[in-house]
Amino acid sequence: MVYAPFLLRLGLAAILLPQAGAAMAQNFTTTAPHVLAMDLDSQTILLEKAADDPVAPASVAKLMTAELVFRDLRKGAITLDTPFYISERAWKAGSSGSSMFARVNTKIRVEDLLRGLIVQSGNDAAIALAEGLGGSEENFAAMMNVRALEIGLGKSHFTDAWGSPDPAQVVSARDMATLAAHLIKTYPEYYHYFGEKEFTWSKIRQLNRNPILFVDVAGDGLKVGNLPDCCYNLVGSAVNAGQRLIVVILDARTAKDRAEEARRIFNWGFRGFDAKKLYDANETVGTAKVFGGALAEVALVSDSELRVLTPRGSAEKLSGKIVYTGPLIAPVPAGQTVARLKIYRGASLALDAPLKTAGAVELGPLTQRARDAALELGLQLFHKGMASAVQAVQKKDANPASP
Repeated sequence: MVYAPFLLRLGLAAILLPQAGAAMAQNFTTTAPHVLAMDLDSQTILLEKAADDPVAPASVAKLMTAELVFRDLRKGAITLDTPFYISERAWKAGSSGSSMFARVNTKIRVEDLLRGLIVQSGNDAAIALAEGLGGSEENFAAMMNVRALEIGLGKSHFTDAWGSPDPAQVVSARDMATLAAHLIKTYPEYYHYFGEKEFTWSKIRQLNRNPILFVDVAGDGLKVGNLPDCCYNLVGSAVNAGQRLIVVILDARTAKDRAEEARRIFNWGFRGFDAKKLYDANETVGTAKVFGGALAEVALVSDSELRVLTPRGSAEKLSGKIVYTGPLIAPVPAGQTVARLKIYRGASLALDAPLKTAGAVELGPLTQRARDAALELGLQLFHKGMASAVQAVQKKDANPASP
């Protein structure tokens, strides 16, 4: 059962802003088919368009490859100096597509392969890393999918390390924004590779293909990709006056469209919104019911300050709710993520943040547990009876001639 109590806090339940200038923020349109723009710190969604549709990733799939490399570096399973072998398979992939021009039957340091993967978008680098970490590219693809689910990429599926045009290999704009945020927050020591504008290997100098590194939006990463004559994709991030935005564009018509739309969205995002603080870190946001506990409910908090960005001059209301599956079953430990705070700007989801228990709730006395059990049973019977009544009415409506 999902309980979703609406927030009652005044100022969150209904925030109205002046109407002047609302058109600038509310009427923004983009020609890109699949888009998501997000403020990193607040997790506010500024813009979304078909953000959950499956799309061929092309080389932005290499972001997932980079994540697994970063994870093994963090764990100490490999180092930047670990040498990986360049197989014939890796060499052939590079000779027929984007490449760092790695030579077959040689060994290359992980750090150089990372630059080949990220800056030069080398298919040879991607396969060498996959084979070095997974033993085979097929096994590495399975590792990518397990890790993707752990991160929260619920609508993406990978079949290789470099983004081949396999119909089974798909991502969504929302998933790519989630992955970008994860990379930025989890691996700050490695993020700088995404902002390097060029890399030379085998005496061949190549520029980073990410256009936002070379325009006036203060872009510092992450990755672009495309397949022959289609699927011009971009996952980018930029910082302005301390604010970091993530923009994902999938399936743009041309490289020029991809670059122009990214620039437009970044500039609009930085200029068109005001930040509204909702709750301080560890401030009580709401409560969750507890079954069989010494306390009937537990306070819910966020580890960090909760803010939401609202369009400058917008008259849209902010509303919110806490969503969790419950009631929670005692004992409940402190600091456990048990709910999510969902804030809506009009009809659009603007913020989706995890909430944790502020304290522990111990197992209650036997009499309390018995009362809770009886109450829960009664609620179940009530809902079951209501469901049966609804079904009977629906059946009657479907067959009005029956007695």
